[in-house]
Amino acid sequence: MFLYLLGLVAFIFLYRWNRERKRVGNESDKYVYITGCDSGFGNLLARHLDKLGYRVVASCFTEKGLWAVVNNAGVALPAAPYEWLTLEDFKSMLDVNLFGVIAVVLSILPLIKKARGRVVNMSSVNGRVSVPGGGPYSISKYGVEAFNDGLRRQMLPFGVKVLCIEPGAFKTAILNLDAAERSSKELWDRLPQEIKEDFGSLYLNKLMTLFKQFQPLMDDDLMKVVSCMEHAISAVHPRTRYSAGWDAKFLWLPLSYMPTFITDYLFYRMMVKPEKSVM
Repeated sequence: MFLYLLGLVAFIFLYRWNRERKRVGNESDKYVYITGCDSGFGNLLARHLDKLGYRVVASCFTEKGLWAVVNNAGVALPAAPYEWLTLEDFKSMLDVNLFGVIAVVLSILPLIKKARGRVVNMSSVNGRVSVPGGGPYSISKYGVEAFNDGLRRQMLPFGVKVLCIEPGAFKTAILNLDAAERSSKELWDRLPQEIKEDFGSLYLNKLMTLFKQFQPLMDDDLMKVVSCMEHAISAVHPRTRYSAGWDAKFLWLPLSYMPTFITDYLFYRMMVKPEKSVM
C-alpha cells in the first residue's frame, strides 16, 4: 500500500513538473507592464524578462493588447501594534498595496482581455497569516488575495489568467532595518504616555532586537521570487499561487492551515510581551 501511495505522489509531481515547464513562446510579440521597477523584485524581473525577449514597458497601449501586468509595487512600513497607528497610517499603506493594485488592473484590463493575457499580483505570506505588530501590511495583503480570487474567477470566461505571488521574507528595500528602526522610533515618540506605560519603556528596544535577530534568516536570493513571476507570465499552464522561499513553503503555508488556537499560541510565544501583560 505504501509503495502504491509513493508511486502516486511521484506521478503527481512528475505530471506537474512536465505540465508547468511548457512556455507560451513568441515572447517578442508580448508586452509586459510592471509596477515598482525601481528596485528589488520588479527591477530584477524587468531585466530577466528583457533577456528572455519580452517587451518590458512601464506602459504600453498597442493594437495587440497587453500580454501581462505585474503589480509589484508595495510598502511595508509602518509596522507596529495597531494602537500605535492612526487611521491615516492604515490609509497610506492601503493606497499603495491594495488600491494601487486595483487601480492599475482596472486601467489596463481591456488590453489584457484583448490579448487573453495574464494579471500577476504580488501578495505575501502575510496575506495568509496576520503577524502581530505587523501594522496594516497583512490587512493590505489579505485584500490583494481577495481581489485576486474574485478577479481570477471573473476573468475565466475571457481566457485571462490571474496569478498570485506569495513570497516569504526576502532582503529587499521594503524590509530595511534602518528604516524600520526610524519608523518605530517615530511612532513611539508620538504615543500618549498612557500607552507607553502599557507597553513599558523597554518594549521598543526588545522589538528592535527581535527584528535584528530575524534579519539573518531573510533570503537574499531574489531570483526565487522573480522565477515565480516569470513562470506566471510565460508558462502555458501557470500556477494559481506561487509560494516563494523555503519559509513560505515550510512555515507560513502550513501555519495558515493550522487551527486558529495553535497559530495564536505560537505567535504569543514568539512575540515581545508588553509590560502590563496579564498572561
